[in-house]
Amino acid sequence: MINLNDLNPQQRAAVEQTEGPLLVLAGAGSGKTRVLTYRAAYLMERGVAPWHILAITFTNKAAREMAERVHRLAGEAADEAWISTFHSCCARILRRDIEKLGYKRQFAIYDEDDRMTVIKSVAKALQLNDKEYPPKQIRAVIADAKNRLLTPEEWLKDSGGDFRSRKLYEAYRQYETALRGSNALDFDDLLIKTLELLMEHPPVLDYYRDKFRYILVDEYQDTNAAQYALVRLLAGERHNLCVVGDDDQSIYGWRGADLRNILDFEKDFPECVTIKLEQNYRSTGNILDAANQVIAHNRGRKEKALWTESESGERIALYHAQDERDEAAFIAAMSRKLIAAGGTPGGIAVLYRTNAQSRVLEEAFVRGGTPYRVYGGQRFYERKEVKDLIAYLRALVNPDDDVSARRIINEPKRGIGDATIDRLADYARENDMPLMSAVLDCENAPLSARPKKLIGEFAQLMIELTELMYEKKPSEFVEELIDRTGYVRALEESRTEENENRIENIRELQGAVSEFERLNPDGGLPEFLENVALVSDLDGMNESGGAVTLMTLHSAKGLEFNDVFLAGMEEGVFPLTRAIFDEELMEEERRLAYVGITRAKKRLFLSHARTRALYNTRSANELSRFVAEIPQRLIVDGANRADARRVPPPALRGWTQPVRSPYNDRYQSGASAGPKLSTGSADLDRKLGIAGVQKGFSASPKPVVTAPAAVFRVGDAVRHRVFGAGTVTALSGQGVDQRVKIRFANGSERTFSAAAAPIVKVEK
Repeated sequence: MINLNDLNPQQRAAVEQTEGPLLVLAGAGSGKTRVLTYRAAYLMERGVAPWHILAITFTNKAAREMAERVHRLAGEAADEAWISTFHSCCARILRRDIEKLGYKRQFAIYDEDDRMTVIKSVAKALQLNDKEYPPKQIRAVIADAKNRLLTPEEWLKDSGGDFRSRKLYEAYRQYETALRGSNALDFDDLLIKTLELLMEHPPVLDYYRDKFRYILVDEYQDTNAAQYALVRLLAGERHNLCVVGDDDQSIYGWRGADLRNILDFEKDFPECVTIKLEQNYRSTGNILDAANQVIAHNRGRKEKALWTESESGERIALYHAQDERDEAAFIAAMSRKLIAAGGTPGGIAVLYRTNAQSRVLEEAFVRGGTPYRVYGGQRFYERKEVKDLIAYLRALVNPDDDVSARRIINEPKRGIGDATIDRLADYARENDMPLMSAVLDCENAPLSARPKKLIGEFAQLMIELTELMYEKKPSEFVEELIDRTGYVRALEESRTEENENRIENIRELQGAVSEFERLNPDGGLPEFLENVALVSDLDGMNESGGAVTLMTLHSAKGLEFNDVFLAGMEEGVFPLTRAIFDEELMEEERRLAYVGITRAKKRLFLSHARTRALYNTRSANELSRFVAEIPQRLIVDGANRADARRVPPPALRGWTQPVRSPYNDRYQSGASAGPKLSTGSADLDRKLGIAGVQKGFSASPKPVVTAPAAVFRVGDAVRHRVFGAGTVTALSGQGVDQRVKIRFANGSERTFSAAAAPIVKVEK
């Protein structure tokens, strides 16, 4: 039996509420995975058959972790529950019934690289200038349309139908045609085609509604329109739907995630029960206090506040750098000190808003000799040699896959040029056949003798490999494939360091096939390829490794580290410039800051630069508003690298006294160089019932937003930190809820929260 006494009262309530819709608002580090796993095991203990349970999350890593935990709690029976990502779940459904949509079961799943290959081919066929219609823009249009469940025709109607839109529509339409002709789906299609299958074939929908009588969805705040529709469709009339998420961690709006899905869950299911998980088991009290104070400035959120029974811990270190190199040197030096004090490199993370910030940081770590690893770089399965061999496997499993066929015709080099391949592709189109069929029919293709001979030899190779594929185990077949294609031999002819690395990657691929075979005795190459298509670069993330982690804030979601550095805390860098003029984008940036802060378990370092060279431009930016939203009582200031290096790291002595300097004073005195870090912190302490910094938050876990320092009236002259001088034109609400409308000197009008926005009255 599972022991529910292992759970806190709120977690236990979420586990025991088995029937009907349930919304679990789970703050960062509040044990949501624990709730999901215990809930699945508890359902089984109460007699629910495991095959009636569907648990969905967003990454393979999270799905594996959940499956392992449920197995430990409920035993082998748990293996019959479906615990997977959205995309894996949909792929599994489609493998069974996609023929009803006119596809073959052995469809290919195209990754981003394949997707771009198709888009470039379509753009070329449509004679679209890549400067006027960049392939990446075409890809973004298609992705946006699919995220909103729009067909090419629906997208055209929605876009207004002007000349440019009609060109993009045609690209979208031909892209879809090309994918269907290759018996291929892209990632978005996995969801869309599953919806299409369920809606157009009621018996299939009935089957899965009966099968999945209890549905659990993790990270619900990250769902897009298709995922939302899929969950609602499968839940049917039973409404046994439990969604777990945190609206304060919704940071993927740019890729289609819709915050309204979690905010409106109670409207979608009026009978739902809502439970908040606010006790945090990850971070110290001071880190949580800072996170609460920052996120409280957002209006579009469910009210909640993290608290902990842990120690208050070290205060947050703020470092003022002269420039980006000074900042990077500080981060690298402090990382070395943390490691020297007994920390592990894998327990340290450096987080930044954009990938472009990593270059200077990497150089600093190289100079200091500190091991580091950048996440978000090239994935293993995106490396050329690995993609080439995977393309062979895909072309053999799915001969309709034109992208894979084109990739391997002259790989390794066989003397078959692009012009020959183009003529062969034209022949395939004219005869309405896949490219691989044209290869096999090359004797009838309009080619000269030498190209025809070379393609004939390639065709014979593919015939022999197809026969072997059905005779051998996957690992044995891949070994034969490498041998018969001569891929490694071609690399061995030139023993460069790059080629040696490529050979090592090929051996690693063989290891991956062997491991798959061991874990999936009944699985074949089609299942292996599906696993490859759905893998993420963060799935193999190991936080206890021997290297400091460098990654974007978006990549860090769901992870935790003992020590976290947030670099580039400047207006225009974080938050991004475009968010400064868009309240909705600004709220997402603030949620991203909240995610970054709550990755830290023990220590948090914030840094900014007086001037920064980024994108080949040097700028002087103000301190980020997200730093200004953290009360001064939580911050220790390090003025410059020379001073900060004299201060022992928290792990050595406890960083308790601010380091002062004239530069630091400019931030503390309210001089024109920058804003004060906080206002009214003594009043805030009084409202929280805190005398100085106390242990944890158990006395008063709710965040408090102080009332405006000034009482505004219509006609007041004011100054906003970003938008400059303006005049108050309207007011609404009172106290902490007061909203101020301001007309600025450039004629624009904007509305702000008087309690949160950096607005001050000025004398006329």
